Amino acid sequence: MTLFVNWLVKPFGMALLAWVFMQNLFAAWIDPETARGYTAGLIILAAAPCTAMVFVWSYLTDGDPAYTLVQVAVNDLIMLVAFAPIVMFLCGVAHVVVPAKVLITSVVVFIVIPLTAGWLTRTALCGRTARSGLKESSCRKFHPVMIGALLLTLVLIFAFQSKNLTSRWVAVLLIAVPIILQVYFDSGLTYLLMRSLRVEHNVAAPGALIGASNFFELAVAVAITLFGADSPAALRRWSGCWSRCR
Repeated sequence: MTLFVNWLVKPFGMALLAWVFMQNLFAAWIDPETARGYTAGLIILAAAPCTAMVFVWSYLTDGDPAYTLVQVAVNDLIMLVAFAPIVMFLCGVAHVVVPAKVLITSVVVFIVIPLTAGWLTRTALCGRTARSGLKESSCRKFHPVMIGALLLTLVLIFAFQSKNLTSRWVAVLLIAVPIILQVYFDSGLTYLLMRSLRVEHNVAAPGALIGASNFFELAVAVAITLFGADSPAALRRWSGCWSRCR
Protein backbone atom coordinates (compact mmCIF):
# COMPACT_ATOMS: atom_id res chain seq x y z
CA MET A 1 0.00 0.00 0.00
CA THR A 2 2.85 2.37 0.81
CA LEU A 3 4.57 1.78 -2.51
CA PHE A 4 1.26 2.07 -4.37
CA VAL A 5 0.51 5.49 -2.85
CA ASN A 6 4.10 6.77 -3.06
CA TRP A 7 4.76 5.93 -6.68
CA LEU A 8 1.39 5.64 -8.42
CA VAL A 9 -0.94 7.98 -6.53
CA LYS A 10 1.12 10.81 -5.03
CA PRO A 11 3.20 12.16 -7.96
CA PHE A 12 0.36 11.95 -10.47
CA GLY A 13 -2.17 13.25 -7.95
CA MET A 14 0.08 16.20 -7.15
CA ALA A 15 0.50 16.98 -10.84
CA LEU A 16 -3.29 17.13 -11.10
CA LEU A 17 -3.61 19.34 -8.01
CA ALA A 18 -0.88 21.64 -9.32
CA TRP A 19 -2.68 22.04 -12.62
CA VAL A 20 -6.04 22.66 -10.94
CA PHE A 21 -4.83 25.22 -8.43
CA MET A 22 -1.76 26.88 -9.95
CA GLN A 23 -2.93 27.15 -13.53
CA ASN A 24 -6.68 27.48 -13.05
CA LEU A 25 -8.15 28.37 -9.65
CA PHE A 26 -5.30 30.71 -8.69
CA ALA A 27 -4.78 32.10 -12.21
CA ALA A 28 -6.01 35.52 -11.13
CA TRP A 29 -3.06 35.87 -8.71
CA ILE A 30 -0.34 33.98 -10.62
CA ASP A 31 0.90 34.72 -14.13
CA PRO A 32 1.20 31.73 -16.52
CA GLU A 33 5.00 31.54 -16.44
CA THR A 34 5.14 31.59 -12.64
CA ALA A 35 2.32 29.05 -12.50
CA ARG A 36 4.38 26.64 -14.60
CA GLY A 37 7.30 27.12 -12.21
CA TYR A 38 5.10 26.37 -9.21
CA THR A 39 3.69 23.33 -11.01
CA ALA A 40 7.20 22.01 -11.68
CA GLY A 41 8.07 22.55 -8.03
CA LEU A 42 5.05 20.63 -6.83
CA ILE A 43 5.82 17.73 -9.15
CA ILE A 44 9.48 17.48 -8.13
CA LEU A 45 8.49 17.60 -4.47
CA ALA A 46 5.90 14.83 -4.74
CA ALA A 47 8.07 12.52 -6.81
CA ALA A 48 10.33 11.56 -3.88
CA PRO A 49 9.09 10.21 -0.51
CA CYS A 50 10.72 11.38 2.69
CA THR A 51 13.38 9.37 4.52
CA ALA A 52 14.91 10.83 7.69
CA MET A 53 11.83 12.51 9.20
CA VAL A 54 9.80 9.30 8.85
CA PHE A 55 11.81 7.78 11.69
CA VAL A 56 10.77 10.66 13.94
CA TRP A 57 7.12 10.37 12.93
CA SER A 58 7.20 6.60 13.44
CA TYR A 59 8.57 7.08 16.95
CA LEU A 60 5.85 9.63 17.78
CA THR A 61 3.11 7.21 16.65
CA ASP A 62 4.63 4.15 18.39
CA GLY A 63 5.39 2.69 14.99
CA ASP A 64 7.25 -0.54 14.35
CA PRO A 65 10.92 0.50 13.95
CA ALA A 66 11.79 -2.56 11.86
CA TYR A 67 8.97 -1.86 9.39
CA THR A 68 9.88 1.83 9.28
CA LEU A 69 13.49 0.97 8.43
CA VAL A 70 12.46 -1.46 5.70
CA GLN A 71 9.98 0.91 4.05
CA VAL A 72 12.50 3.77 4.05
CA ALA A 73 15.20 1.52 2.58
CA VAL A 74 12.88 0.14 -0.11
CA ASN A 75 11.67 3.60 -1.09
CA ASP A 76 15.27 4.85 -1.27
CA LEU A 77 16.15 2.03 -3.65
CA ILE A 78 13.12 2.72 -5.82
CA MET A 79 13.97 6.42 -5.82
CA LEU A 80 17.30 5.60 -7.47
CA VAL A 81 15.55 4.49 -10.64
CA ALA A 82 12.06 6.05 -10.51
CA PHE A 83 12.59 9.66 -9.42
CA ALA A 84 14.18 11.00 -12.60
CA PRO A 85 11.79 9.33 -15.11
CA ILE A 86 8.67 10.40 -13.17
CA VAL A 87 9.83 14.01 -12.86
CA MET A 88 10.84 14.22 -16.52
CA PHE A 89 7.52 12.76 -17.68
CA LEU A 90 5.21 14.86 -15.49
CA CYS A 91 7.20 18.09 -15.99
CA GLY A 92 7.15 17.40 -19.73
CA VAL A 93 3.37 17.22 -19.59
CA ALA A 94 3.45 20.57 -17.77
CA HIS A 95 5.69 21.99 -20.53
CA VAL A 96 8.74 22.36 -18.26
CA VAL A 97 12.06 20.96 -19.48
CA VAL A 98 14.06 19.14 -16.79
CA PRO A 99 17.47 17.75 -17.92
CA ALA A 100 18.06 14.14 -16.95
CA LYS A 101 21.66 14.94 -15.98
CA VAL A 102 20.54 17.29 -13.21
CA LEU A 103 18.10 14.76 -11.78
CA ILE A 104 20.58 11.89 -11.86
CA THR A 105 23.30 14.02 -10.25
CA SER A 106 20.92 15.07 -7.47
CA VAL A 107 19.98 11.46 -6.78
CA VAL A 108 23.64 10.47 -6.54
CA VAL A 109 24.56 13.40 -4.27
CA PHE A 110 21.54 13.25 -1.94
CA ILE A 111 20.78 9.51 -1.87
CA VAL A 112 23.65 7.32 -3.07
CA ILE A 113 26.48 9.17 -1.31
CA PRO A 114 24.68 9.60 2.06
CA LEU A 115 23.57 5.94 2.10
CA THR A 116 27.08 4.77 1.31
CA ALA A 117 28.64 7.12 3.86
CA GLY A 118 26.17 6.00 6.52
CA TRP A 119 26.90 2.32 5.92
CA LEU A 120 30.66 2.89 5.99
CA THR A 121 30.46 5.02 9.13
CA ARG A 122 28.31 2.50 10.97
CA THR A 123 30.60 -0.34 9.97
CA ALA A 124 33.68 1.56 11.11
CA LEU A 125 32.26 2.80 14.42
CA CYS A 126 30.03 -0.08 15.47
CA GLY A 127 31.42 -3.11 13.66
CA ARG A 128 34.39 -3.59 15.95
CA THR A 129 32.25 -3.81 19.07
CA ALA A 130 29.78 -6.36 17.68
CA ARG A 131 31.44 -9.40 19.24
CA SER A 132 31.77 -7.80 22.68
CA GLY A 133 28.04 -7.07 22.87
CA LEU A 134 28.59 -3.31 22.94
CA LYS A 135 27.45 -2.60 19.37
CA GLU A 136 24.00 -1.34 20.36
CA SER A 137 25.26 0.91 23.16
CA SER A 138 28.04 2.26 20.96
CA CYS A 139 25.67 3.20 18.16
CA ARG A 140 23.14 4.67 20.60
CA LYS A 141 25.67 7.33 21.60
CA PHE A 142 25.34 8.85 18.14
CA HIS A 143 21.55 9.21 18.35
CA PRO A 144 21.65 12.79 19.77
CA VAL A 145 24.11 13.73 17.03
CA MET A 146 21.75 12.46 14.33
CA ILE A 147 18.74 14.32 15.77
CA GLY A 148 20.79 17.49 16.18
CA ALA A 149 22.06 17.30 12.61
CA LEU A 150 18.53 16.84 11.28
CA LEU A 151 17.21 19.83 13.21
CA LEU A 152 20.20 21.93 12.15
CA THR A 153 19.48 21.08 8.51
CA LEU A 154 15.91 22.35 8.89
CA VAL A 155 17.05 25.56 10.60
CA LEU A 156 19.64 26.30 7.91
CA ILE A 157 17.18 25.62 5.07
CA PHE A 158 14.73 28.17 6.46
CA ALA A 159 17.46 30.64 7.39
CA PHE A 160 18.98 30.76 3.91
CA GLN A 161 15.56 31.34 2.36
CA SER A 162 14.02 33.60 5.00
CA LYS A 163 13.90 36.66 2.71
CA ASN A 164 12.39 34.66 -0.14
CA LEU A 165 9.70 33.24 2.15
CA THR A 166 8.76 36.46 3.93
CA SER A 167 8.70 38.60 0.80
CA ARG A 168 6.44 36.12 -1.03
CA TRP A 169 4.19 35.06 1.81
CA VAL A 170 1.04 35.23 -0.34
CA ALA A 171 2.57 32.76 -2.80
CA VAL A 172 3.56 30.54 0.11
CA LEU A 173 -0.05 30.43 1.30
CA LEU A 174 -1.35 29.65 -2.20
CA ILE A 175 1.20 26.90 -2.73
CA ALA A 176 0.43 25.39 0.66
CA VAL A 177 -3.15 24.60 -0.40
CA PRO A 178 -2.43 21.69 -2.81
CA ILE A 179 0.33 20.41 -0.52
CA ILE A 180 -1.97 20.20 2.50
CA LEU A 181 -4.64 18.47 0.41
CA GLN A 182 -2.05 15.99 -0.86
CA VAL A 183 -0.76 15.26 2.66
CA TYR A 184 -4.20 14.56 4.13
CA PHE A 185 -5.45 12.60 1.13
CA ASP A 186 -2.41 10.35 0.73
CA SER A 187 -1.93 9.69 4.44
CA GLY A 188 -5.62 8.99 4.92
CA LEU A 189 -5.77 6.75 1.86
CA THR A 190 -2.74 4.71 2.95
CA TYR A 191 -3.93 4.31 6.53
CA LEU A 192 -7.49 3.32 5.56
CA LEU A 193 -6.24 0.81 2.96
CA MET A 194 -3.91 -0.79 5.48
CA ARG A 195 -6.51 -0.93 8.23
CA SER A 196 -9.01 -2.45 5.80
CA LEU A 197 -6.49 -5.26 5.30
CA ARG A 198 -6.22 -5.70 9.09
CA VAL A 199 -2.74 -4.21 9.31
CA GLU A 200 -1.83 -3.20 12.86
CA HIS A 201 -1.62 0.48 13.81
CA ASN A 202 2.13 0.33 14.50
CA VAL A 203 2.66 -0.52 10.82
CA ALA A 204 -0.23 1.41 9.26
CA ALA A 205 0.75 4.69 10.97
CA PRO A 206 4.35 4.98 9.70
CA GLY A 207 3.17 3.60 6.35
CA ALA A 208 0.62 6.42 6.09
CA LEU A 209 3.19 9.04 7.10
CA ILE A 210 5.74 8.07 4.48
CA GLY A 211 2.92 7.90 1.97
CA ALA A 212 2.22 11.58 2.62
CA SER A 213 5.80 12.74 3.02
CA ASN A 214 8.23 14.39 0.65
CA PHE A 215 12.02 14.38 0.33
CA PHE A 216 12.18 18.18 0.32
CA GLU A 217 15.99 18.34 0.56
CA LEU A 218 16.28 16.56 -2.77
CA ALA A 219 13.51 18.69 -4.25
CA VAL A 220 15.18 21.90 -3.07
CA ALA A 221 18.49 20.88 -4.62
CA VAL A 222 16.89 20.05 -7.97
CA ALA A 223 14.85 23.28 -8.02
CA ILE A 224 17.80 25.54 -7.21
CA THR A 225 20.01 23.78 -9.77
CA LEU A 226 17.42 24.08 -12.50
CA PHE A 227 15.74 27.40 -11.81
CA GLY A 228 17.87 29.32 -9.28
CA ALA A 229 17.40 30.03 -5.58
CA ASP A 230 14.82 32.80 -6.11
CA SER A 231 12.69 30.97 -8.66
CA PRO A 232 9.01 30.06 -8.22
CA ALA A 233 9.93 26.37 -8.36
CA ALA A 234 12.41 26.75 -5.51
CA LEU A 235 9.86 28.70 -3.45
CA ARG A 236 7.48 25.80 -3.92
CA ARG A 237 9.90 23.48 -2.07
CA TRP A 238 10.31 25.82 0.87
CA SER A 239 6.54 26.11 1.10
CA GLY A 240 6.28 22.33 1.15
CA CYS A 241 8.73 22.09 4.02
CA TRP A 242 6.88 24.87 5.90
CA SER A 243 3.50 23.18 5.41
CA ARG A 244 4.66 19.82 6.74
CA CYS A 245 6.61 21.29 9.67
CA ARG A 246 3.44 23.02 10.81
